[in-house]
Amino acid sequence: MRWFLLMWFAPMSFLALWLGLASNDINFGMLFFSRALYDHVFGLYAAALGVAPETLPPLVVRALVLDSLIVLSIFAFRRRRAIAAWFVAQRQRGSGPAKTASLSSAP
Repeated sequence: MRWFLLMWFAPMSFLALWLGLASNDINFGMLFFSRALYDHVFGLYAAALGVAPETLPPLVVRALVLDSLIVLSIFAFRRRRAIAAWFVAQRQRGSGPAKTASLSSAP
């Protein structure tokens, strides 16, 4: 499961980093992170798909979010017993008996 998460996280984080930096034209002097390459890449994808180039970046972001939710839900499903035990332990730790010093003296 660790390898699965690592193999998912590495390219997804790289794509998110590229989207964030290139869309804001924070290029550090490299062509790869430039807005010109960003526009060119999405122009190529838009021409291949037959859609407007400005509609693709929000779709890519939605796909990143959806893929992340799917992978994290698979991880949570596989670890559901440990997560449930942690949740029960947290609830029991916080629901101790009331102390007399913290009780209100209102009538």
